[in-house]
Amino acid sequence: MSKSAVQTTFQKRLQKEKDLFIPFIMGGDPSPEATVELALTLQGSGADILELGVPYSDPLADGPTIQEAAGRALKHGMNLKKSIELVPEMRSKGLEIPVVLFTYYNPVLQYGLKKLFQDLGEHDIDALLVPDIPLEESVELKEYAHEFGIELISLVAPNSEERIRKIAEQATGFLYCVSSLGVTGERKELSPDISSFLEKVQSYSSVPVAVGFGISTNEQVNLMKQYSDGVIIGSKIIKVINGYHHELVSENTRPGALEKVKQEIVELVQ
Repeated sequence: MSKSAVQTTFQKRLQKEKDLFIPFIMGGDPSPEATVELALTLQGSGADILELGVPYSDPLADGPTIQEAAGRALKHGMNLKKSIELVPEMRSKGLEIPVVLFTYYNPVLQYGLKKLFQDLGEHDIDALLVPDIPLEESVELKEYAHEFGIELISLVAPNSEERIRKIAEQATGFLYCVSSLGVTGERKELSPDISSFLEKVQSYSSVPVAVGFGISTNEQVNLMKQYSDGVIIGSKIIKVINGYHHELVSENTRPGALEKVKQEIVELVQ
């Protein structure tokens, strides 16, 4: 992990550098109240970092499962500002792991770059991930991230071989490796070239290398642990959560549903 004279909150809160479990949930799905409790449940299931998605109607990288979750959240009036405001409530209830806000560049521009980074810091959010902004166009984001002590998480894909070294060497927080081309979503089989890709990324990176996109079974989790420092799981977790949608929305049935979600997540990642 990168070390500097002044550690970011992300670096202080990340307790290990190997075998990282990084779940993704959508802010506001199935309800804002349930999102807060799900964050705590995932921490209790072994999560080391939480990716909190901001619902957006025109996503570049999201597959059908995450798009549907975003659609449900948008119907509840969730947006970038409200997603940010969920995190202090998570912290007040005991969330201690780093939180990465996952959003797209248009909402960021509409919100205002400086205002966004100010609010991330003031709301105890540790990192930002913007999948549709390439490295070459992220200079202004990086300047604000440095100014406000927020990690700007980078993505690297198998088709960007000539850029792998450049992206890996400047990565902060952790490096998000895309397992295969296309959008997010469960896949029966991962690319046979994934091991060589991850080994190449590892050779250049000074921060943990985590792999995501398509990981949805315990076998895939354990396979990816051999070649990376962690796994990022989104669609599978969204599907598990959606299986208890109505129970999670109701305050009376939520505790039981959260326990069922926890059991399924633990079976997935252990």
